[in-house]
Amino acid sequence: MEKSRYRKPEWLRKKIALSQLASMREHLQKGKMHTICEEALCPNMGECFSNNQATFLILGNICTRACTFCNVSKGMPMLPDPLEPENLADTVEALGLWHVVITSPTRDDLPDGGAAHYCRVVEAIKARDAQIRVELLIPDFHDKEKELEKIAFSGAEIVGHNLETVPRLYQIRKGAKYERSLRVLQDLHRLNPGVHTKSGIMLGLGERDEEVLQLMEELLNVECRLLSIGQYLTPSSAHTPVVEYVHPEKFDYFRRKGIEMGFRHIKSSPYTRSSYMAHEYL
Repeated sequence: MEKSRYRKPEWLRKKIALSQLASMREHLQKGKMHTICEEALCPNMGECFSNNQATFLILGNICTRACTFCNVSKGMPMLPDPLEPENLADTVEALGLWHVVITSPTRDDLPDGGAAHYCRVVEAIKARDAQIRVELLIPDFHDKEKELEKIAFSGAEIVGHNLETVPRLYQIRKGAKYERSLRVLQDLHRLNPGVHTKSGIMLGLGERDEEVLQLMEELLNVECRLLSIGQYLTPSSAHTPVVEYVHPEKFDYFRRKGIEMGFRHIKSSPYTRSSYMAHEYL
């Protein structure tokens, strides 16, 4: 498929109002928090920030992998901040959040990939209010069972790990493997069937419909019942280019098909992102 050379279509011209960001940024700066919303240049940032919603980025804002679709900085990260769990819990409390989404860059430099730090963050939040729902969006931890077991029993209600795209296009995920990511989701469910597993993919990279449907079938085969589907938007000319701006009707098609196939909840639209409207999945 020829790479798209056209301007974004009308359904992808969302504006971010700077006035919507100020209050949230004040809370984030006070708690010394990073968000994937800002690091990934999410187009939903203004909408979410204005509703006191954000996806917290723990373990720093530097990734040890070099995925060509992602805007998070690459390099050698600093050591985890031991005060981060309590600072994040303070921020959650100050914002009055009842559904908290937490992610991190991949930390291949750490012996456990940061799994124990994830657990400390969940523990700190639950210590303030055990009723707060916590959703984790994790890297693959090289599918190490010891680390996945920590995550599976961390107390989080939802644990997500994104496949991102179909196997044929995995060159965009440097250091990742499609089969390994599937096993991560499978192992999380096997270790703790009580935790809800979730994944996310992007359209517009040149995938074919039958490949997307096959991916969805494979997610169901590993007991993953929550899925987000959104449009890939390249962060810059140095990143993987967009091949196609997928029409909203195609997103509706995949949502309908997925529900028919057996997914419990699918959010599928051009502006859907992994944690967009995350509280609606359960």
